[in-house]
Amino acid sequence: MIKLTKTYKFAVVSALYIVFINSILAFFYFSCLPFHWATYFLFSAVLVAISLFIIQYRVERFIYRRVKNIYDNVTILESSSFSNKSVTTDMDSLTQEVNKFATTKKLEIEMLKVREEYRREFLGNVSHELKTPLFTVQGYLSTLIDGGLKDKTIRTKYLERAEKGVERLIRIVEDLDMITKLEGGNLHLNSSKFDIVKLVQDVFDLVEMKAAKKDIILLFDMKYNKPIYVEADREKVEQVLINLVVNSIKYGKEQGTTEVAIEPINSQKILVRIKDNGEGIENQHLPRLFERFYRVDKSGSRDAGGSGLGLSIVKHIIEAHEEKIYVESELGVGSEFSFTLKQAE
Repeated sequence: MIKLTKTYKFAVVSALYIVFINSILAFFYFSCLPFHWATYFLFSAVLVAISLFIIQYRVERFIYRRVKNIYDNVTILESSSFSNKSVTTDMDSLTQEVNKFATTKKLEIEMLKVREEYRREFLGNVSHELKTPLFTVQGYLSTLIDGGLKDKTIRTKYLERAEKGVERLIRIVEDLDMITKLEGGNLHLNSSKFDIVKLVQDVFDLVEMKAAKKDIILLFDMKYNKPIYVEADREKVEQVLINLVVNSIKYGKEQGTTEVAIEPINSQKILVRIKDNGEGIENQHLPRLFERFYRVDKSGSRDAGGSGLGLSIVKHIIEAHEEKIYVESELGVGSEFSFTLKQAE
């Protein structure tokens, strides 16, 4: 038995439809109507129209069913991705639609792979960040249980160190909780009008002891004789400034500087810049700098303390204000972080 391909089957069935319909019309014409040229041409036109309709309908159904099967066989496709209307017989348009679909799904698959890689890396970082203080606390407590409690000096010293480990754990959990709230849009911002110059000076006063340990000078780029008022959540902006200034101190060079500048962009926005002359950051790290737990220096930066979430929190706070944050850095020269705020009237 001869096995026909689908296209030949399609052609045979279409031909049978046309022969069947045309035979009925021909029988009706030759048996009921006298021969006349005008009637003959009308009959021919009707045959052509019916043939075109049958072929067009059959082609559309032929293409639709097979393309629909392709869509149905792609398990990642949602049912709404393909409409139930007839598919055009224009193969160029069909090719464009299929290519568009393939490109879209390829991008989705690549995005899923990136997210999966990010998820694995994130879980690994969380595990490492929590493991370090946990093991520290466990080590000190085990030493005390094994006999260290009898020595008052050792007992006091180890309990103080264990407390610091617990405090670091608390900071990590609190920072993770804040990021979760920021990402979910559940953190309420208490906007108010305040002087950003005074807030920067307050932050300088809070961290001056950290700066003094490395002989780093905290300064403004110029003398601000008048207040500069902004509209934002003062507490959250203070947290942003503390994180950025502390980072500039942590990675700044001995006897260096941390300089803050406040510049008007227009009548509605100002730009706050925090600049240091520290070690700088390589360009390859800049795109990922605000990721949770991302470390530029994988080996030594953990020893500097912190939860590894500071810059991520900074980014989320600024974006929660619907503002922008920027970073520029040159290795061996220094780094500059800047962010915009709404200027109060």
